[in-house]
Amino acid sequence: MNAATVNPLAFTSPMPGSYASATPVEELRGGLKLVQLHDDLARVTLASGEVLGYVERFMDPRGERFRAKRFLARQRRFVEIGEFWSRSDATDCFRFA
Repeated sequence: MNAATVNPLAFTSPMPGSYASATPVEELRGGLKLVQLHDDLARVTLASGEVLGYVERFMDPRGERFRAKRFLARQRRFVEIGEFWSRSDATDCFRFA
């Protein structure tokens, strides 16, 4: 695998059941921008900078999971959209929800 095919936001865990480490970077996916805030949290925005919500990584007894939370600006709160087995699925729900 060469450097061009490596996903810079892919989480790699050194030991089963341990949290992975990710370098704060940005990723574009389907018109959405993800900004890695820390190892377990990425902000999802539109190209304009409007914050749509967050994708949060957490450990489940069955493995690594991703929780999508939409930001409701008028109510100043977050609403959980769902939990997913992949970060890409959690991100995609912001495009369709």
